Amino acid sequence: MFYRIKYIFSSRQKKDFLNQLCNVLGFAPDRISLYVAALSHRSVKERATDNNERLEYLGDAILGSVIADFLFMKYPYKGEGFLTEMRSKMVNRQILNDIAIKMGLKKITSFNRSDGSLRSSQIFGNALEALIGAVYIDCGYIKTKQWVLKKMILPHMFMEDLETAEINKKNKLYTWANRNGRLLEFETLEEKIENGRRLFTVAAVVDGEIIAEGKAFNKKDASQLAAQLAAEKLNIIS
Repeated sequence: MFYRIKYIFSSRQKKDFLNQLCNVLGFAPDRISLYVAALSHRSVKERATDNNERLEYLGDAILGSVIADFLFMKYPYKGEGFLTEMRSKMVNRQILNDIAIKMGLKKITSFNRSDGSLRSSQIFGNALEALIGAVYIDCGYIKTKQWVLKKMILPHMFMEDLETAEINKKNKLYTWANRNGRLLEFETLEEKIENGRRLFTVAAVVDGEIIAEGKAFNKKDASQLAAQLAAEKLNIIS
């Protein structure tokens, strides 16, 4: 199909990668090249057919569908507003990144390790979405749904905690600013095309000073990331 990536590993590296991949997946995959692509960040593979951005796009859609179905069945008497909010919490970038790291994706994701900013970014959550896309192409929707439930939702997403969780970092930052008489703004610093997609850089600005910057492929995610980093820098979030 689209992903025909040649291995650049030694035989030992390839064996180690496959062992770790099988541990993460819980099964032996058929189309290994899909998973190599899913775990390859654009910082090491620029071509859209080699890195994980296309699979991330697909996996994001599949994950949203699986979670929507899960919530619809779990909360038969809840309204649209509640379901929409819960879905937003479950696909939150920081939550997905934390789950990806717990699952071991940081160890097997290929990225430019000399770029210090990537180590603390949310690329592992993006890789997790790409992995979902790979599982979908390799195994079909039903098995992907089962995999997401078994590997992500049931062991890592606790509904009672999520129901009361406040994940909107911008709201937290605005609350802090209002209480302390500070002026908070979110400013788009840059908008550029990268690998055929718009990449936004948004800054959290307090009293005219840039506190933190976030980059993402939509402004909402970029501003939430900037808010998260700003809140951590200002010691608003423990």
